[in-house]
Amino acid sequence: MIRSLNHPEQFDFSRLDRRNFLRNTVVGLPFLLASSNLTLGRQQQHESFLSMLGKDSRMIVHNSRPGVLETPLQLLRTQRLTPKKLLFVRNNQIFSGALSSESMDLRPWKLELTGLIGGKRTVRGEDLLRLPSEEVEMVLQCSGTGRSYYATIAKTRGTQWTRGGMGNVRWRGVPVRTLLDSLQLAIEKPVRFVAAEGKDEPLSPDGADFEHSLPIEDFLGHALLAYELNGEPIPAVHGGPLRLVVPGFYGTMQIKWLTRLRFEQSESTNHHHKSRYRTFNDPIPPGTSPTSTFENTSPTWNQRLKSIVWEPMEGQDVRSGKTRLAGVAWNDGRQSIQAVEVSLDEGRTWQKSELQRPTSQFAWYHWNLHADISRQVQEVWVRARDTGNRTQPLDGSAHWNPSGYEWHAVDRIQINII
Repeated sequence: MIRSLNHPEQFDFSRLDRRNFLRNTVVGLPFLLASSNLTLGRQQQHESFLSMLGKDSRMIVHNSRPGVLETPLQLLRTQRLTPKKLLFVRNNQIFSGALSSESMDLRPWKLELTGLIGGKRTVRGEDLLRLPSEEVEMVLQCSGTGRSYYATIAKTRGTQWTRGGMGNVRWRGVPVRTLLDSLQLAIEKPVRFVAAEGKDEPLSPDGADFEHSLPIEDFLGHALLAYELNGEPIPAVHGGPLRLVVPGFYGTMQIKWLTRLRFEQSESTNHHHKSRYRTFNDPIPPGTSPTSTFENTSPTWNQRLKSIVWEPMEGQDVRSGKTRLAGVAWNDGRQSIQAVEVSLDEGRTWQKSELQRPTSQFAWYHWNLHADISRQVQEVWVRARDTGNRTQPLDGSAHWNPSGYEWHAVDRIQINII
């Protein structure tokens, strides 16, 4: 029996005589042409979208509204500082003019400070430009990076990111503490959190607006009111003209188009903070979705210890013998990374790599190892360890969660020995 052309991968050409082959080809040709045109049309739309955002044409478009782009690893590994044309994008919401590579004028931008600080104050961007600024180099990473790898256990909801939802960038801005001191604002004792809001709006009329709360200690210790990315005004698509930056935290907490900071006693009960961007404190059975509460979950704040291999690439042909292996490692900056180890025998033995320490505790640590690769090697595994004795688990299922956040298991790539 001849199978349908709607499933060409199952089509058995060996069983067709010439007449049947021609007949089925004519019948199936419109479908094949339509599929080809759809693919070509989608590709052209993606290229146009990427051009509008000033992005490399090889970026992966997961969603053009509100804008979700991933960086292929072979592009990400080319430079120490990730240029804006290669930096991933993860927007939850949008507002007019934000899907652009251009920057907005910071000077008239307004930032409101309110809550338990002795009243409400509003500052303009031009006021921030007159204050002392600082720079920080750091890993900016979506908390969903690596989500697709949970699918080997049980699929999770959300964009199926691989490794490219991250970059290593440099921000410049005014430390929040500097601004508070300049305004002579005193934080009252009950304050434990700061909620941050942006100018963006929900994608649907009934959607919850996007905001997050952060612990006051981290906020005062490291938060920047950032207005430059890699030495230039922040492009609109990356949250310019003003973005909250908190080194060591996942990207969802780096609120774009920042307009308000609320100093409060409790965490925000906003849907995105209370229910969405959270992971369970204790392991749950993969594939289940228990009710999330403040008591049984934690917000996606501090980045997990993580490392990746980017030389060689996944599936690359590698000659046996002495071979260079390389990649990067990072964490939340609270502890120094002390070692990155590589296994060529699926975790039975580990070799210590050479580690290049960055000038910033929040940036990428580059690692490399010249190893003897035998013809028996099929995979390269890598794991990092920090001074807090934290390391990456061999089994990613231990941290499985319905939304697929914070994947941080040992990185594994397959290679072909030639």
